[in-house]
Amino acid sequence: MDRILGRYGEPIYAILRIVVGLFFACHGAQKVFGAFGGPGGNGQPLPLTSFFGVGGLIELITGLLILAGLFASWAAFIASGEMAVAYFMAHFPKGFWPIVNGGELAAVYAFLFLYIAARGSGIWSLDQALGRGTRAEARDPVAGR
Repeated sequence: MDRILGRYGEPIYAILRIVVGLFFACHGAQKVFGAFGGPGGNGQPLPLTSFFGVGGLIELITGLLILAGLFASWAAFIASGEMAVAYFMAHFPKGFWPIVNGGELAAVYAFLFLYIAARGSGIWSLDQALGRGTRAEARDPVAGR
């Protein structure tokens, strides 16, 4: 596959960062604004002073930053931590395996965000547009490898 998809690694990573950031921001918008039917399906936002309201703010803000590629490493690190906390507080007490305890999404988000935190904003990002560089460019300034 490297011969076929290898040359598209950077754009594929950018699409991954953008899509995951958008989906995460949607989770936050659901909690903060009651968008997409709201967290309970009733279209009502959660109180911002509640535990889940604060989580929604984190999801909305970090999701938008990751989507835009602005401070994506920091935002993804915070989002990864939030998802790890969510997993261990809400899902792990129901059982060890994510498939059993309903925590697959939280676990996948935690590891995706950890990868984004390590990788940086990449191409098609505000960090790149502002000349802030990316972690990949720091390794190889010629090709971003």
